Amino acid sequence: MEITFRILLIVFSLALITVVLLQKGKSAGLAGAISGGAEHLFGKQKARGLDLFLQRLTIGVAVGFFVTALIVAYLVKPV
Repeated sequence: MEITFRILLIVFSLALITVVLLQKGKSAGLAGAISGGAEHLFGKQKARGLDLFLQRLTIGVAVGFFVTALIVAYLVKPV
């Protein structure tokens, strides 16, 4: 049972890394403020559905990762 949760923890960690890397970075600084304003003014709605899906997927995978990490920490007894 402990091995199952450890494998599940590895799967969640790899999934979390993948989902975070798939997300689009937020622009920072003056250039990001200018281009971000232009995108907001003219509308950039094409990738909004994918961004929302990736945000929700990230939350779900992160919750699974933390719960699995707590279970593994509880199951592993110090020697």
